[in-house]
Amino acid sequence: MREVNGVPGTRPAFSVKIPYDAPMARERLSRRIETELRALDPGTRIVVLCVGTDRSTGDALGPLVGTELMRSGCPLFDVYGTLKDPVHAVNLEDTVQRIGKTVSRPFVIAVDASLGQLSSVGCIQFGSGPVRPGSGVNKKLPPVGDVHLTGIVNVGGFMEYFVLQNTRLSLVMNMANVIAHSLLEAVERSRGRIIPAASPDGLPSFPPE
Repeated sequence: MREVNGVPGTRPAFSVKIPYDAPMARERLSRRIETELRALDPGTRIVVLCVGTDRSTGDALGPLVGTELMRSGCPLFDVYGTLKDPVHAVNLEDTVQRIGKTVSRPFVIAVDASLGQLSSVGCIQFGSGPVRPGSGVNKKLPPVGDVHLTGIVNVGGFMEYFVLQNTRLSLVMNMANVIAHSLLEAVERSRGRIIPAASPDGLPSFPPE
């Protein structure tokens, strides 16, 4: 149970799903994230935990988001999980423990790739509660996050590991771009910072680290 504006309580459950290429997708997602962040106590530290690995195209969504957030240099949140230092099945539990030891009562936003129905591929889901990494490929990992952002990168239900390996990089990068900039804008607005101008093409470059 988390304090909201200094009052102990439980936030109502919610879930929204927005196609990454829908009109105003970035703005709509950003405003919804901002609503949740404005309900937090001002002293709450925001942690963005990006789960995944660049060894699988579909599973690289989290590290791509983390890399773009790190490149922003924004001091208003902590980021775990980048292309250089990914958070995955091997080190997820250790990373969660490290966050618990270094940040007092953090608000954790978990970011991960997921598989779903064909009609949902390309959609970004923002919802209350944790994400369950590895569930799509039958891995038992601890649930993480006070809220979660998941990108549905491909179709689930059959040979999930193979499907993740053969997901289009273009789709994953475009979804990562929307998630990263939506998060950044939401945090900047909720914490009273001026948002930097977007790049001309609106796409992340993701240079080598």
